[in-house]
Amino acid sequence: MFLLGLFSLNYSPKLLINRVAAALLLGVSLSVIADPFSKANTQPPVRWNTGGSVNTTTYSELESFLVDGKVTDRALQDAIRMSGWTAEELRFGLNKSYAVDLAGVSRFLYSQAGKAFLDDQTRSYVPYWRQKATAVTALRAAIIADAKDGLLSSIGIIKQLPVAFRLSNNGPNDGRQRVCAPDKVSGAQSTSLLSWYVFLPACIKANSEL
Repeated sequence: MFLLGLFSLNYSPKLLINRVAAALLLGVSLSVIADPFSKANTQPPVRWNTGGSVNTTTYSELESFLVDGKVTDRALQDAIRMSGWTAEELRFGLNKSYAVDLAGVSRFLYSQAGKAFLDDQTRSYVPYWRQKATAVTALRAAIIADAKDGLLSSIGIIKQLPVAFRLSNNGPNDGRQRVCAPDKVSGAQSTSLLSWYVFLPACIKANSEL
């Protein structure tokens, strides 16, 4: 059930205040998207950083896999193999759309709980250049941008990434992501990037409806 619906003729003053506040928050969220990050889908969604080696998977290569199952990128092929899921399971999960309320999503992501969630969810998957310094802001912008039409999906979030992200397993990062639904995964599914992406929209939806 959506937390915030359309205005109706039957409302209490308290409800009206809450809805006005949510609308103002939504306006702030959209302005944040437009200001620091204006080049969504112009950067590769994943640069796989292992030691001194860096491999790049472009959005078109990922989209090709999701549309027709073709894998033309070696790094993506390895990621699928080590994800803990079959290729078909990943294609289904990454393409799946969830109906969401944009105001609810925005409200959650800008709350203290939402900021903590995003910080935890960008453990090793961070912007390539500034890393954790912009990780929360960049991922939040991608999620909100994808939710504008009332639908949220993994591939939609990936498409809206405003900067190049990398999965890093050197320095302070160990290359292991925290899948937000730990009770539904095991083994490699608990930490692989593609598995993390599969569950991210569902977790955002659930948290935005609380």
